[in-house]
Amino acid sequence: QVQLVESGGGSVQAGGSLRLSCAASRYTYSIGWFRQAPGKEREGVAAINIGGGSTYYADSVKGRFTFSRDDAKNAVYLNMNSLKPEDTAVYYCAAGYTGGSWRDRINFKYWGQGTQVTVSS
Repeated sequence: QVQLVESGGGSVQAGGSLRLSCAASRYTYSIGWFRQAPGKEREGVAAINIGGGSTYYADSVKGRFTFSRDDAKNAVYLNMNSLKPEDTAVYYCAAGYTGGSWRDRINFKYWGQGTQVTVSS
């Protein structure tokens, strides 16, 4: 089992940047970032080391968000630039990847509590 704690959320204006952090209780090879806006399904935003070491991004964030990690700290980060109002959501990190599509929440067993990101126009 692994515990995950997200931080770094906040309120920014459109075009701004935020860096989300996810601290894990132990090293985890595959990690995903998801987000859930009010009234919407939780969607995959990015994932690292899925199926052979690759990093994946949703089309909606490609070129704006970057996934990075510091294995010495058991931490992963989501660097978010050029933020848009449609990026407003609660962001979650997820671990315990069980296979299948990284975009599907059912394929991750462990979740953090989430951190709110609000982007105003």
